[in-house]
Amino acid sequence: MRFIFTAAAERALDNASGWSFGSARGELEAESLLLGLLSEPECRAAAMLTRVGVDISVVRKQWTALMHNGPSEEGCVRRKLFSSDLVCSFQLASERLACLPQPLELTTEHILLGLTAADHDVAVWLRRQGIDPDSLAAEIRNLHCFPAEDESCRELDASDEFMGATAGLSSSDFREYPPCTAGQASSGTLFQRAVSSGTSAQTSMIHSLRVIDAAANRAREGLRVIEDYARLILDDRHLTRLCKQMRHDLADCLAAVSMDRRLAARETQADVGTTLNVPTEGRRENPRDVLRANFARLQEALRSLEEFGKLFDAGSAAAAKQLRYSAYTLERAVGITGRSIERLAAARLYVLLDGRRSPEEFERLARSLIEAGADILQLRDKRLGDRELLARGRLLVAATRGSGTLAIVNDRPDLAALAGADGVHVGQEEVSVKDARRIVGPDALVGASTHSIEQARQAVLDGADYIGVGPVFPSDTKRFERYPGVELLRTVAAEIRLPAYAIGGINRSNIAEVLAAGAARVAVGSAITSADDPPRAAKELATTIKRSVQVQGGTSAAQSHQCSKN
Repeated sequence: MRFIFTAAAERALDNASGWSFGSARGELEAESLLLGLLSEPECRAAAMLTRVGVDISVVRKQWTALMHNGPSEEGCVRRKLFSSDLVCSFQLASERLACLPQPLELTTEHILLGLTAADHDVAVWLRRQGIDPDSLAAEIRNLHCFPAEDESCRELDASDEFMGATAGLSSSDFREYPPCTAGQASSGTLFQRAVSSGTSAQTSMIHSLRVIDAAANRAREGLRVIEDYARLILDDRHLTRLCKQMRHDLADCLAAVSMDRRLAARETQADVGTTLNVPTEGRRENPRDVLRANFARLQEALRSLEEFGKLFDAGSAAAAKQLRYSAYTLERAVGITGRSIERLAAARLYVLLDGRRSPEEFERLARSLIEAGADILQLRDKRLGDRELLARGRLLVAATRGSGTLAIVNDRPDLAALAGADGVHVGQEEVSVKDARRIVGPDALVGASTHSIEQARQAVLDGADYIGVGPVFPSDTKRFERYPGVELLRTVAAEIRLPAYAIGGINRSNIAEVLAAGAARVAVGSAITSADDPPRAAKELATTIKRSVQVQGGTSAAQSHQCSKN
């Protein structure tokens, strides 16, 4: 039997020949070859051993009788004959990697695979250290860009004849060995197997590349459709940027499988899928149907890239997995933005109420503001106990029921749920959007306060139905160290289409500045509730906001209606 070795493997064999048990200079044993591999620190086998904590000191501690004999009288270390254990190990490595180009040159990592896959003492010890032969074989095939083990990589029957390639040793260093015993590598014909199964291995490679290519195309196409929706229908710069970033991340993920190899494997004319259709594929009722279909297309393609990517590169497969998770988050953000635009299309004036001095006074004020045209009423009161606050919440829900005005409870998703409110609003210091959603359910509105563009972007990804943006100006109800002002309104208006309410110190004297900054919705507290005539103040502000929206265009009532049809 003859084997071909790479230069690094040859050096490892020469170094191993300097080690033996005692003073004997007999056959080269597996224990000595471990030390030979570790003596080549730049080789892959040494790196793989080091990865699990195996170094020269660990090996010598395990086999204390190993001794270094030094050079021979001629001044060099003479290559020893291979022990039967080593022959079986080399044969095992060759057979496990027969799907690689033949004749196979055994590298240091191939040798390590053979040492690990056998059933001698060294193999058992290596497996105990955490080196799994199946995982190691898969890693080696990935290094050579070959898919996972198929029919061409299975062990041969004992009846097959072995015809080794040209030896790296001279004939005087070579001798015949008996077949490996049960549990070791069976004898076989690597050359014949390469001839008979090479086509199978290449066919498997082509098939896998076709899957990668098709999935990559579907993912790119689906993502582009989603980006068009975010860009041209939602007009949302933030979500469009996320789509664009995902396209670049997808390109990085696909880099492990070159475009040249994908194109070589592509065979569109012979693809049976191009002629298969189902009736639902040809029907889309509105842009939202298009969006949902293409998110499904993207996510399914990423799953395919993840699974088949494991045959080529573990890193790209992991990247595809993370992209799939990102796609789920993006789908929620795009979907909620579209749904909230529709649901809050006409909700422009948002009024914050405290509990007043009595339930009766609170109810009278709430009903008067509903009649005056307030679109949303929020109960916010830090003074009341939980029972009183819940009672006020129920009064608010009863007053708004059937009116078209929404009832929101501030900070307390538990009380909002108990009162049956339309939603809850949370701040940066209160419970998260995620936790609030778990309490109020999927149908209720969850609003979030934001004080920077970063917080606004995050609220979109967190699944908020709307955001409060501010504080724009100082107010009597809440103090802040800094006020982001109208500049934040401009920034949010320029890139986020999730309904946003300007909040903080807004009144008749400064609302024009707020609206000029691009705000289409306003939240007001004391400017209405402390006015001499709250209903009249509410009507005036509501009229000013809606007139401004109609004049400026923005997300007008007509545009919002169009979004609702989509």
